[in-house]
Amino acid sequence: MTVETAPPRAIDSRQMREAMGRFCSGLTVVTGMDPATGEPIGFTCQSFSSLSLEPPLIMIAPSRTSRTWARISETGAFTVNVLAEHQEWVSRTFGRPITNKFASVPWRLGSTGAPRIASSAAWVDCTVHAQYDGGDHHIIVGAVEGLDVSRYDRPLLFHRSAYSRL
Repeated sequence: MTVETAPPRAIDSRQMREAMGRFCSGLTVVTGMDPATGEPIGFTCQSFSSLSLEPPLIMIAPSRTSRTWARISETGAFTVNVLAEHQEWVSRTFGRPITNKFASVPWRLGSTGAPRIASSAAWVDCTVHAQYDGGDHHIIVGAVEGLDVSRYDRPLLFHRSAYSRL
């Protein structure tokens, strides 16, 4: 039996975004402390997943152009805040290039020194375990140092470039 393979073709980034948008994902806000100012910083991150139970590892994929991730990574610690369905405004706040995103967002420090956003569905305190090249993104493996869930068990979802709920 002979198997014919087609030559590789260029993938249009718009088409890729549309196809990947068919996959429903949760939304998180990755937070840390700015090593230069000691102030809390963070960004909305759709690329998050559990990676390993033994040892406990997670994965995030911030853009290579993210100045916020560059500052957080200097500290070696971050928190992934899994957003609950009532936190669309938090996602929008942290998705914009504004200063002092924490001005209207209640939070407290976690075990690694990174902020935990109040009323999130869950939080995961991490230290940077490894970093890999992921094209126009970094692939960050986080070692889980602590985690918990809240009474808000319904997640905020993102599907086809829009917020969604269960």
